[in-house]
Amino acid sequence: MYNLFLYAASVLIWGSTWYAIEFQLGVVAVEVSLTYRFLISAALAFAWCGLRRESVSFSWSIHRYFLLLGLFLFGLNYIAAYSAQIYITSALNAIGFSTMVWMNILNARIFFGRPIEPRTYAGAGLGMTGIIALFWPEVRDISLQDGVFIGIGLSLLGAFLASLGNTVSLAVQQKKIPIMPTNAWGMLYGGLFNGGLALLQGRTFNFNTSPEYIISLLFLAIFGSLVAFACYLTLLGKIGLERAGYIVVIIPVVALVISALFEGLTLDLHILIGITLALLGNILILGRQVIRKPIRI
Repeated sequence: MYNLFLYAASVLIWGSTWYAIEFQLGVVAVEVSLTYRFLISAALAFAWCGLRRESVSFSWSIHRYFLLLGLFLFGLNYIAAYSAQIYITSALNAIGFSTMVWMNILNARIFFGRPIEPRTYAGAGLGMTGIIALFWPEVRDISLQDGVFIGIGLSLLGAFLASLGNTVSLAVQQKKIPIMPTNAWGMLYGGLFNGGLALLQGRTFNFNTSPEYIISLLFLAIFGSLVAFACYLTLLGKIGLERAGYIVVIIPVVALVISALFEGLTLDLHILIGITLALLGNILILGRQVIRKPIRI
């Protein structure tokens, strides 16, 4: 049941970050906001390790993994995903990013030689079909312009980079490196990378003092980064790339349910069909795999 808690926590937190991200856009450049977000998360992660007396001292050979984690999971993939939304709607971006479930399946096979069960293919297929059904009006009315192709390309790139980050995290866990020190260094490197990129692009390191920006920044740093990534990457190490990656299919479902509860979104037939297919895919992929012995965060 511990793994089920990790799965639910990751999905519920990331499903609610859709709204928080909206308050981060506009006044402060994306790269600068991401710098703030991950440097705050890194500081909290290091403080957590200090309180628990977990070592954060590692050899350079291990730091190379941390650098890759920061680059792929806490840096480039977020920039690609945020940039995609300049050209396409959040709905199309969600569809593009949900392809990470397939990329994780392939990476699990390529890098770790894991056999792929037929139900994993079936579950991933159902999930992707469900995501398309959820956002069918946007898919139906898509206008195939240059900007749309750029946006979809960036969204797919973000999913690919995130999947590589997942692969690096699993490789680190196989070396018996604890999750929180790994995240602390990865987020620090990711924050520094985002900051360096912002400087190269001539971005201004300004700050939005509005309550909405500050509260959303803290929510994203503490829950959307520190807590959610600790839960998700722990789960990834326990049930594998292919199953943990299905989280990206369920997140839009949670976001739509939250919108229906608090924003008056009407649950039309295509939304109900999409939710049903996504949940069926979830059952196929996870099965009983979420119930195993817990490990420490």
